Amino acid sequence: MKSTTYETSDIGLASYLMLKGIKLVSAKRGPGGYQIKFDDSSGSCASHAVDYVNSDFLRYDTYSKNLRILLKTR
Repeated sequence: MKSTTYETSDIGLASYLMLKGIKLVSAKRGPGGYQIKFDDSSGSCASHAVDYVNSDFLRYDTYSKNLRILLKTR
């Protein structure tokens, strides 16, 4: 099986992929933001990304981000 990687800059999606058991390869700050890479030799990362968009985990992540923004302005 060919080793491939899946890359995202979205910390919420990255956390979701880790919950799904996808192996983290690297995580760093790049010039354009975060660069988070996963081992996608199974080819399942794109499918998990779609699942994430339709999940309650995304709602949780959105609420968490909004609360941080609210607290910074108070």
